[in-house]
Amino acid sequence: MTRKRFTASLALAAAGALVIAGCGSSSDGESSAGAGTADGASVAPEDIITDIGVTAEPCPEAVNPDNGCIYLGILSDLTEGPFAPLATQVVAGQEAFWAAVNAEGGISGYDVNVSQYTRDNKYDPAVHSQEYRSIEPNVLALAQSLGTAQTQAILNDMDADDVVAAPASWWSGWQFPEDDNGLVLESGSSYCIMAMSGLDWYSENKGEITKVVAVGPPGDFGGDYAAGVQSWAEANNVEFGGFIEALPNSIAGNQDATVQQILDSDADVVALAIGPVETAEIVGKAAAQGYDGQFLGAAPTWNPLLLSLPAADALKAQYTNVGTTESFGSDTEAHAAMQAALGEGEVPTNDGFTYGWVWQYPMLALLEQAAANGDLTREGLRSIAEGGFEVDYQGALPTVVVNGDPSQVDRSVTINTPDDTSPMGIKTVEKGYVGPTAEAYEYTATCAG
Repeated sequence: MTRKRFTASLALAAAGALVIAGCGSSSDGESSAGAGTADGASVAPEDIITDIGVTAEPCPEAVNPDNGCIYLGILSDLTEGPFAPLATQVVAGQEAFWAAVNAEGGISGYDVNVSQYTRDNKYDPAVHSQEYRSIEPNVLALAQSLGTAQTQAILNDMDADDVVAAPASWWSGWQFPEDDNGLVLESGSSYCIMAMSGLDWYSENKGEITKVVAVGPPGDFGGDYAAGVQSWAEANNVEFGGFIEALPNSIAGNQDATVQQILDSDADVVALAIGPVETAEIVGKAAAQGYDGQFLGAAPTWNPLLLSLPAADALKAQYTNVGTTESFGSDTEAHAAMQAALGEGEVPTNDGFTYGWVWQYPMLALLEQAAANGDLTREGLRSIAEGGFEVDYQGALPTVVVNGDPSQVDRSVTINTPDDTSPMGIKTVEKGYVGPTAEAYEYTATCAG
């Protein structure tokens, strides 16, 4: 499916709605504005079948008062969980994305609303499940389901309800229909592949690794990252020192026990998959106690606020971030659209905004295809999702087939290091990197449950 591409400049109107400030045109005369409807998919709203979560009435505070409304739910960590600072920006990025879509006319006579049914999951699977049940009768799909264990907690309900979701998570299971029932629209490399490519890059660019340990919460994204670390170690004849289980400070109180295990491990590299606050504490305390190895952190370990903490110098010297997409302000069409949405010179609080924006491309492609098919029902969306569909991320990620062959998933990462002068406190030193171990890995099943 070919979509119109973001070339428009967006501005923030006085009422708070994003509107188009100007747009270009393509060489064949078609409008070339941003994330609008699929080219050639001009299906009249009255010819589209709808059911739950789609109304003929306009969205609240509609940009297009003559349009109907598609309601998408958001379940995120908005207050007291370990990822609240990141997650609130994920929500902001998703709201900005759909505001841009609506400003360009919406999708086949419908605007998209992601604010009406946004709920706080407190990073608790039980709360996540409870809030899912509260919004499920009113939404077509989930624009965001944050957390691996949290999303796993509602998968059976999603299956029964025919609800698809864009995850705020990179668990490897989202790439296998036997684990997610084909309902989860993943974007970017999994934590497992992230770890492999990150260690490949490190060994190629920073030096030989003789021993590596993994740190993170068990049975969560930490376990998936650790599985990738172990697979990399086995493939490269490197000693794997084990998985140091570490819980968020909201549960553990502090990371003293984790730090001591790192000091005792004698590992060259520590692969981290935990929250940013815990990351700063671990790196700072370990360095202060004489640890001179390196830390390789999964994407969500970073927050620019870490550079204002006492651990900043240790992070600059000993920490590298492995992400899936480039940081805010990078040179892609997607990043230019994000900047236009915020306004010239404005920056988000952290790269949660970037993640939130990028994670919406599969949902946009799915809604556009469903509208073009004349079927904006849950079953209509699920049918497309289960069959696989192409997503163009406007350069933020490689174009891929979501829910396609798992062996063909995106295995690329970005390598980022702390930097005071960069908008998000990190600079990308390499993008689109695919390590030899990650490339050769036989990706036939979820790395860790």
